[in-house]
Formats: sequence, structure tokens, C-alpha cells
Amino acid sequence: MEWKMKIPEMELLLSVIHGHGLLAAFIFLLVNLSPSSSLSQGNGLPRMTSNIKEVLGKSFDYIIVGGGTAGCPLAATLSEKFSVLLIERGGSPYENPTLLDKKYFGFPFLQTDDFSSVAQRFISKDGVPNLRGRVLGGTSTINAGFYSRASADFIKRVGWDEKLVKEAYEWVESKIVFKPLLTKWSSAVKSALLEAGILPFNGFSWDHIAGTKIGGTVFDADRKRHISADLLERGNSSNILVLLNATVKNIVFQRDGNKSVVRGIRFIKSNGSINQTYEAYLSQPENSIPQGDVILSAGALGSPQILLLSGIGPRAHLENFSIPLLLDMKGVGQDMQDNPGIPLIIRAKPEFRLPEPPQVVGIAKDFKFIVEGFVLPVSFNGTTLMRVSIKLAFPESKGKLELNNTDPRQNPVVLFNYLAEEKDLRECVQMVQLVKKVARSRSIARFLGTKPRINVTSSPNELRNFCRKNVRTYYHFHGGCSIGSVIDRDYRVIGVKGLRVLDGSTLSESPGTNPMATLLMLGRYQGIKILKERENASAFGNQQHP
Repeated sequence: MEWKMKIPEMELLLSVIHGHGLLAAFIFLLVNLSPSSSLSQGNGLPRMTSNIKEVLGKSFDYIIVGGGTAGCPLAATLSEKFSVLLIERGGSPYENPTLLDKKYFGFPFLQTDDFSSVAQRFISKDGVPNLRGRVLGGTSTINAGFYSRASADFIKRVGWDEKLVKEAYEWVESKIVFKPLLTKWSSAVKSALLEAGILPFNGFSWDHIAGTKIGGTVFDADRKRHISADLLERGNSSNILVLLNATVKNIVFQRDGNKSVVRGIRFIKSNGSINQTYEAYLSQPENSIPQGDVILSAGALGSPQILLLSGIGPRAHLENFSIPLLLDMKGVGQDMQDNPGIPLIIRAKPEFRLPEPPQVVGIAKDFKFIVEGFVLPVSFNGTTLMRVSIKLAFPESKGKLELNNTDPRQNPVVLFNYLAEEKDLRECVQMVQLVKKVARSRSIARFLGTKPRINVTSSPNELRNFCRKNVRTYYHFHGGCSIGSVIDRDYRVIGVKGLRVLDGSTLSESPGTNPMATLLMLGRYQGIKILKERENASAFGNQQHP
């Protein structure tokens, strides 16, 4: 569906936005955009459709489940030589101009529902509210857009090819990442970080380095957001079909001797009945098994959930939902982590100010603490709050993910166990002490024109209680499909053929200041690795699945 607006209507909208009537502007966009019959394609984007009939009866060399941060660059890369079906449970962001406009940063977090909103809300068993993306581009479409690579140490520890990693980062950066122009707010945050002792100042850098730095952004000079889906333009568009508003229910398997082989996927319409299912298949040469893969890129909640719904997971848990066991794999859904965050509101009264994502970051205490400043909307009437937030980069506490029911559109049950380990709680106390210095700095006071009121105690015991009561998500949750227990180092699911996982569920920690840059890179990186695998298999005349 393509949204069209007449010029006089756009002029009226702009006149509203230039005042403080963001509520009226937002409602105007939602109500006065008229639907047309075809999807907005943009320049060079592949075919996008919500019409199930365009998929039925067709097969593809690769099927990627999840058009998010990793899924889109992966699809673009594989399309250079193979046909790709990219299936996304949400819609197209190109239909909704508010999603890609910086002035509406944070607005999708304010309005969520069970089945159609671009941000899907969930509350962990810890009682902490959280969000996940449900739109083409995934969380790159709704997040703060701060771009920073993983540390060199992280890349070495996970065993990636450093040269290929660098090339993959640069491939992403050349298309959708920019150097920001600092706003007055970001300049104040930069000075506050330095004043709090987060040194040295490293200027602008892609790299994850100790001190204070200006990072990359997916917002360009015209305040337009660029997302992972833009990278589809870098692929062979004639080889990609994007199926929108379709939710995968489970993987379809066939037998090859004593091993299960992926045949395709079973899915439903995202707004349809769970009992009305459809199927799409991998291309299968005559008298052979499929040579390609189904690749799960559905996120840290979505990918383990799909594995469980497909009968891959702990036997006892699957029996609770009468799901036939395909593979008893205890690691599915285990080692779930989220980075505990503590936000400090530096002015309690909301004011009319445009939202601002962070442009500057402080990386402190041997990379353990990440500090940023935000201006976030609190309502559709255009009011915002300024806050300084800090996260713990390497928590020890871990949790797990389990099914809530067998509806793939519903959130699974997840427990992160925030601050359960004593070490995490001790470090949270240190985090609060540091973020207080930033929030109470002279630089922030000069920006506000008054000293901020930060009502946080200094007693260590009271700070421990403060942490427990005020811990929040930083939206960087990961785990559930760990390397070694669920997948191998080529991201293949252990024990089956033709199934891989490639997204945040495979991470053992959140790399860099946040995982977006590395997941964008990983989609490109692993796509190139798969192309090389296929090329090598062909060169040796191996017709079996690599």
C-alpha cells in the first residue's frame, strides 16, 4: 500500500509541524494518507508485496525469515547469485513518512498493539517493559540510530576474518551511515561526559574506543533515517521478493537418511487466522536435497521462538505444548541477556522540544559502562524529556526464553534476571555514581539554565535498592541461539541440514556501544561466506548441501 499526499495537504502539515502541534501532525499523517494498490518501491528496491499468491507455488534458493537489521544485508548479498525470499512479519516503512523522519524519533514507542504496530511491546518476567521491531528494517527503523563498530578485541574473540569484517562494515557505511552535526544538546552532553572524567575525547570515530567520542548515525543531513532495508538496493533486485505482513509459524522438514533436512517454511498472514497456513519452499534439484538454506533472522526473541515451534528445543518444554519433537536441543532459549540500564531524568517537567537521538557516547571503566544523552517524546502532543542513561556492557546475569503459546505472533515468555548476580549489582552502583556526575555537571546546568534536580542517594545500600527499583532495558537484548549449543561457527543449526540463524540471538554479548552496526555488518559478512561456500562446493563438483 502506497501513501499519497497532495501538495496543499503537505504544506498544511508542514505549517503545523513548525509549531508545537506534533499531535495534530501525527494524527494528520495517520488519517489523511490515502492507500493505493501498490507498495512504495523506492529507488532500486526489490518487489514488495503482501499478496500471498505471489509466493504460492514458487521456490527459492534461500528463504530469510525476518527483514530486520541482519536479514536485509544478508538478502542483498545472497541475491547477487541466488534467488531470495525475504519474509517479514511487519509492513513497509516506506509507506509511512513519520517512521523515517528524525522529528518523530521515539514516537513508535508510544503507541503499540498486539498485532500491527511497528514496535511490539513485551514485559519480561522481571517486570521490565521492553520493545521489539515489527517492520521491514527491524529495529533499525525505530531505534536511536547510533552507529558504532564492535571492538577489535570482540572481533578476535569470536574468530571472524578481520579483513572481511572491515570490508563488510564499509559496505554498510557507504550506503546508510553518516557523520552527525552536533546539536546544542549533544554538545552539552559531550562536555558533561568529559567533565565527569570519561577521557580522552576521541572526536568522530566508527570504532569502539575508551573515552568520549562522536559516533556515526543513520540520520542524514536532511534528518531522514536510513535503515537496513535500504541495503536491499545494493543487491540484485530481480532476485529478491519481499513478502510483508506474513509471520512464520514453523519450519518444514523432510528426511534424508537419519537426518532432517529443511524443505521450506509454513506461515500465516500477520492479521489472519493461525489455522490458515501457507508454505514456501527451497529450490530442490531433481533427485537431490535443497542446496540453499532457510535462515532465521527474526531477532533474539523471534528466532528461538520459531525453533521451538518447529520442534527444536528442550523435550519437556515442547511436550507442554504438544509440539512434535524434531530435535532435543536444551540450548534453545537459554543464555538470554539484556544490558541493564539506569536512566536519569534531568528535568522533571516535560517541555516542547524536538526529540533527539544520541550523537555522543562515553565509554568508561574498561569498556564496562556506556553513557549517552537522549531527548525522548513522552506524548503525542510534542512534549519531551531529557535524560542521561548508562548501561552495563558485560552483565553476568542470564535468563531464558520459553513459549507462551503456539501463536507465532504473540511474544514468548522471557526472563533476563537483571542484576541477579552480585557482581552486576555492585557495578550498577558504580554506574549510578558515574551517571550522576554527568547529569549534575556544569555543562548540563549551563544548557538547562539551571541546576538539574537529581534525587539520587549516595549511600551504597540505598544505591543498591535504587538499582533494583530503577533498572531498565537498553533494548540490546540478545542470546537464545548461542554458538556451540544451538549453532556452529558457520551459523548452521546443529543436527539438521539447511537451517541457519543469523541475528542478535547468536550473540554472547552486545558488541560495541550497541549491536546495530555489527548486525548490519554480520548480514553482509555471512552472506559473502555463504557465497564462497557455494562457489567452492560447485568447483569441487559437490552436489550435496555444503
